[in-house]
Amino acid sequence: MPAPTQLFFPLLRNCELNRIYGTACYCHHKHLCCSPPCIPQNRLRYTPHPAYATFCRPRESWWQYTQGRRYASTPQKFYLTPPQVNSILKANEYSFKVPEFDGKNVSSVLGFDSNQLPANAPIEDRRSAATCLQTRGMLLGVFDGHAGCACSQAVSERLFYYIAVSLLPHETLLEIENAVESGRALLPILQWHKHPNDYFSKEASKLYFNSLRTYWQELIDLNTGDSADIDVKEALINAFKRLDNDISLEAQVGDPNSFLNYLVLRVAFSGATACVAHVDGVDLHVANTGDSRAMLGVQEEDGSWSAVTLSNDHNAQNERELERLKLEHPKNEAKSVVKQDRLLGLLMPFRAFGDVKFKWSIDLQKRVIESGPDQLNDNEYTKFIPPNYHTPPYLTAEPEVTYHRLRPQDKFLVLATDGLWETMHRQDVVRIVGEYLTGMHHQQPIAVGGYKVTLGQMHGLLTERRAKMSSVFEDQNAATHLIRHAVGNNEFGAVDHERLSKMLSLPEELARMYRDDITIIVVQFNSHVVGAYQNQEH
Repeated sequence: MPAPTQLFFPLLRNCELNRIYGTACYCHHKHLCCSPPCIPQNRLRYTPHPAYATFCRPRESWWQYTQGRRYASTPQKFYLTPPQVNSILKANEYSFKVPEFDGKNVSSVLGFDSNQLPANAPIEDRRSAATCLQTRGMLLGVFDGHAGCACSQAVSERLFYYIAVSLLPHETLLEIENAVESGRALLPILQWHKHPNDYFSKEASKLYFNSLRTYWQELIDLNTGDSADIDVKEALINAFKRLDNDISLEAQVGDPNSFLNYLVLRVAFSGATACVAHVDGVDLHVANTGDSRAMLGVQEEDGSWSAVTLSNDHNAQNERELERLKLEHPKNEAKSVVKQDRLLGLLMPFRAFGDVKFKWSIDLQKRVIESGPDQLNDNEYTKFIPPNYHTPPYLTAEPEVTYHRLRPQDKFLVLATDGLWETMHRQDVVRIVGEYLTGMHHQQPIAVGGYKVTLGQMHGLLTERRAKMSSVFEDQNAATHLIRHAVGNNEFGAVDHERLSKMLSLPEELARMYRDDITIIVVQFNSHVVGAYQNQEH
């Protein structure tokens, strides 16, 4: 997608959906859309304001639309073969096994699997994983972008550096600053674990480095105490807030390089949520901003699995978040600050990076847009001021940090964007991953959910269950296995190849109607090491 269009992406997406369903509903996969569903506003991070109704009105007939996009004129059945399905599902998978001894301590992390399945084009989700080299522990995170992928891309590149710097002792910060001053090689801070598709922006690296250096210089000036006083929770909160502040500041200051100038504005005007885990021995911290989630998989004594939630969604379903927002603004805004379960009637998450349209004053927004490049000034989305916009900021990137002390029964952690949680219950997620990792299936009676099932259908379900047990190791990646279930599960909770094939075959204009981008990281813990930590303390 051309860069100028990215900021306007949600509105264009709505426009495409209205075009498809405003006149008729047609799809190769009849069972998925034989009757026109309502446009699922709950699946879009931004809801277009009524002022944009003209942008979403079809300007061409259905016949012209389908002919222009070379849709088939008659319904056709098209199924992907199992190898084709696997090729799509495994295109973005990545696995990393942690060395048992990393030079500092025995790691409590065995390794992790990650994967992504796009629904948006381009995908707006990002992921990151890295080992801290100057301190202990691993960092892993998922990032869900909206209004384009610019902000999620920037946060996925930069946030871990801000966290790592926040955790560094005063002496190490001085060493790094002295190395920069004298032109010597820098101490490596992070060892990244990346899929080849997880790129870094080379053009912005110098700008990003300068902002990071300013941050550690301030930490040097502020922190002269003992390194043992560094608090992980405080470091995570400071890193999140500082990066968001730098994203805002870079957009206000601009850059003489026209490409970079437009890039920093795109980053600031788009947005991203973040869910990050820091694992150091038995100490697990989860910092969450937005509505991605962290779920702990716990194996009970009888071999069954239970899910422990380690993050809270920051949206309208969270009563504490609603109360926080209302307390931060005057009483006369109580009815307008959240409308239709969205911030100012527009934004689903109540915490996010970027999204300066919900943080800057109106005067600042107008000044930056008017002095910015033509692509920004001509963009109706960036010029649009949210309704009832009286006392900004309405949005924060400050994370909610949860601490959990690992136990031997804590087997794995699932970090995932909301594309997974919209399609699967947390208990099912943990059970599927647990069974995959152990190869053991905790059999339960087949539930048919109120459906009338014939004897033949029941036989088919039992046959399917047996086949599922024998093919559980078809996937070599736990995140891939989870995505297979998230997209392909039928009403009985089993993967239906026909459904999976149809969902993966949906044209770009339709895919986003049925699911969001899905990004998953599954972190597996070393129970023996965790148990040894506990024994040392007793």
